[in-house]
Amino acid sequence: MLTTDYRDGSPNWVDLGTPDIDGAAGFYRGLFGWDFLAGGEEAGGYGTFRLGDRTVAGGMAAPADQGPSAWQVYFQTSDADATAAAVTKAGGTVTFEPMDVMDLGRMAVFADPAGVGFGVWQPRKNRGLDAVTEVGTMCWTELYTGDVAAAASFYGEVFGWELGEMPFEGGTYTMVRPAGTTDEAAFGGLVPMSADPVEDTERPYWTPYFEVGDCDVTAAKAEESGGKVRLTPVFMEGVGRFAKLADPYGARFAVIASAPPVPPAGV
Repeated sequence: MLTTDYRDGSPNWVDLGTPDIDGAAGFYRGLFGWDFLAGGEEAGGYGTFRLGDRTVAGGMAAPADQGPSAWQVYFQTSDADATAAAVTKAGGTVTFEPMDVMDLGRMAVFADPAGVGFGVWQPRKNRGLDAVTEVGTMCWTELYTGDVAAAASFYGEVFGWELGEMPFEGGTYTMVRPAGTTDEAAFGGLVPMSADPVEDTERPYWTPYFEVGDCDVTAAKAEESGGKVRLTPVFMEGVGRFAKLADPYGARFAVIASAPPVPPAGV
């Protein structure tokens, strides 16, 4: 489960690059109840999405020539420079070299061997998102990839991730977790794109999942607000009800109304 007890290799930040930050802020305000707090000049236009007084994501305007509108997931590292070296050694690409973000932390952005973008955040004053797993916050991540084994090998080399398998009707789901933890610490999954007809095999990507109170209501609201329902709500026993969406500018993400945890036997 994703928690704010961050450790190296676990997701600790997520942000949105969009051609219209004001329009996107309005969309996500209606969907999740977020407010957008724009940063000052020193932040280069980067701001934060807030749920009450807690930061739940980042965002900024991104010119179209920098690529399509997208959500990007960041993973914690205690040494961004060492992670950059590990990415290169494992066959990935350093897109943005490690850099200090004022006194808040140190970041870098990479692409894995399949071209999928992701980032790292080395915390200083800003340790990461203030809230996760609650309604209106990021609760899970998934990598849609053409080669699960190759992805597992790459990210294993870079972050030391360990794998777990969850069986379901028709196959198994590959979960990832920080080194030295159990399946209870899993924060995401590796999914073959060929297994999902709504995915474009030419566009592998990391997607964040956001927790919602009602998946169907959220999906309908997204569509009414100019977004797109890429996968209509689906129920999975023991997991919950989820849907894949895109905002009005094309950024892909997912929402889930998670199934309540199963109480221990005898309780």
